[in-house]
Formats: sequence, structure tokens, C-alpha cells
Amino acid sequence: MIHETTLRVRYKDTDAMGIAYYANYLIWFEVGRTEWMRALGPSYSELEKSGIFLPVIRATCEYKKAARYDDELTVITRIESIGLVRLTFHYEIRRSGQLVARGSTEHAFVNEKGRPAALRKMNPFLWHKLNQALEHDPAKE
Repeated sequence: MIHETTLRVRYKDTDAMGIAYYANYLIWFEVGRTEWMRALGPSYSELEKSGIFLPVIRATCEYKKAARYDDELTVITRIESIGLVRLTFHYEIRRSGQLVARGSTEHAFVNEKGRPAALRKMNPFLWHKLNQALEHDPAKE
């Protein structure tokens, strides 16, 4: 499953040159990931209420073009891989179809105590849905 989220670069997101500050791309990845999860169901808040958390354990971002104040950006989000206790998302940020940045975040499935948790055992329904989303990803075909 691929999900697209549209956002606009705000003035507060830029530096003195009007260029988006580099750390904001990770925030935009989070927006894309949150909306991807909401589209798949359950939302992040519902997942956390069930005792499953997804802390980021690694993040990468490759910058291709500068995003500027008032640009309309599209964050394209998909699952890159899923393991027993890990999940990796891939992102592309585009402006008018042109690649601005791409990256990934890797997450661990953990319980409310912060210990690694096997999603397949804790929530078999979500485990199945995530695997289906990965299998039906046109980018993987």
C-alpha cells in the first residue's frame, strides 16, 4: 500500500534563506507515516492504547532539491520491510512530481515497558494487515 499526504512548507519551517530546515523532513516523514497507518487502520493512537509502540530506531534522509517556503509537497509513504520485531518505512517527498528528498525510518515493536514485542503474537490482525500492505505494494513488483 502506498499513501500520499500533501502538506505545505510553513514560514516557521524555513531558515533565513527561505529554505526548509533539514530536520523538518523527518517531521514530514512522521506526518506521512501517521497518515499511512490511519489509512491502513488502526491509527497510531489506537495502536498505543492496545499496548504496542513503534519507536524510531534509525532514520535516513537523502536531500535532492531544496524545499522552500509555501511549496506544496507530497509525502509518499510505503512499507519497505517487516520483521518479527521491526518495521521499516520508505518515504519520498515530491514537489510537482520532482523528487525533493527520500529516506526511511526503522521502528521496533515494543510493549508498554519498552521491551521488544513480537507483533505477530500481540496483534495477529495487524501483523496480517501490514504483511498484506507490503505484498500489494506496486513499488515492490
